[in-house]
Amino acid sequence: MHRIINHFTDDDLYKFTMCCAVIDNYPRCRVKYSFIDRNNTVYPPGFAEAVDEQIAMLEQVTITDEEIEFMKRRCRYIPHWFYNFLRGFRYNRRLVKTCQDSEGHLHIEFEGCWSDTILLEVKVLAIVSELYYIMTGQTGMFDYKAYYSRTCDKARRLLDAGCTFSEFGTRRRASFEAQDTAVRAMKDTMVSGQYAEGRFAGTSNVYLAMKYDLTPIGTMAHELVAAVAGMFGPQMANHIAMNVWRKTYRGALGTYLYDTYGWEIFSLNFSEDFANMFKGLRVDSGDNLKELDLIVEKYRSLGIDPRTKQIVFSNGLDTDEAIDLQRHACMKCIPSFGIGTHFTNDFPGVKPMNIVIKLLAAKITEKWPFYNETCKLSEDTGKYTGNPEVVARFKAALHIRDFKTETDNELLESHI
Repeated sequence: MHRIINHFTDDDLYKFTMCCAVIDNYPRCRVKYSFIDRNNTVYPPGFAEAVDEQIAMLEQVTITDEEIEFMKRRCRYIPHWFYNFLRGFRYNRRLVKTCQDSEGHLHIEFEGCWSDTILLEVKVLAIVSELYYIMTGQTGMFDYKAYYSRTCDKARRLLDAGCTFSEFGTRRRASFEAQDTAVRAMKDTMVSGQYAEGRFAGTSNVYLAMKYDLTPIGTMAHELVAAVAGMFGPQMANHIAMNVWRKTYRGALGTYLYDTYGWEIFSLNFSEDFANMFKGLRVDSGDNLKELDLIVEKYRSLGIDPRTKQIVFSNGLDTDEAIDLQRHACMKCIPSFGIGTHFTNDFPGVKPMNIVIKLLAAKITEKWPFYNETCKLSEDTGKYTGNPEVVARFKAALHIRDFKTETDNELLESHI
């Protein structure tokens, strides 16, 4: 089997920025992650062993001087000490456990120091996704020439509609070549035409940003807030996480992902100083138009003109949905769109995977004899992740009253 991940920065920017913040604020924190397949896929025999082989190959992948120089030039907000850490970083297969059960379902867990495990998530998801299509014989359906043309059409429509958009599809891409093709098509479309307002802003994939001289896009993920909530409780987790971000980045990287525990608790934590410091918010779950109105009203209640603030929509969008949102949002805020699987895994007859890796427990130092479990309470019904007992405890602590006891066990993805 060829090595799937061949470049250290073939990863999403937010993993590097969060890793830096973790070392800066929680250098001794230990965590546990678990793989979740929302499609309950049955994987081919030997799939777990093939994943293990690919993870072992990651130990050979190290950052290059070219990658560091690119990040220093394009990611000026990252302190230079972090690049010394990356120079010495080595992936460690012993932090990962994989297996398949008797029915063929895949199980993956990470455990270790947070700064050692945080860079595994996106790479392992990309490995699982690409490996699945290889081992099920679907790669013959990948017509990259036609894919390039279809992506150009998507980009052209978004640009014509005045959309500012980025590619966010590393985790569930059909292959590295699919993502490379999509990014190349979007850049070619952008530079080949004259667009009054539309803009292809860049890609979350740092290596492809370097290859095509684009801006790497990204800030943070739910795992930061979830880990803080596990260590200190969910009520003030957003407040603590925003202060962590402020301490490390001093106002840069100012798009905050607010929906780890829903809008209501975030809104209570989102005081005027934070609202002024962060340039905007990212909507990653729930009804996009409802979330837009909540954000707009919150800014107005703080005496801030929402038209000066960016709202990034990234909740499983496709081209049509982004264009429709642009029409609704353009007079209320500065809208932009992060689009993932629709760009990097959209081949006829090929079903994209619905896989994630979530942080489910944390302890602030290795000396603690126990972990504190955590969870994520998405605004999308059915996408809560965590032990059902932990989910129920967090919902009670946050005074979330929408308990649906007759269906909760079906909706919760339970991983201990």
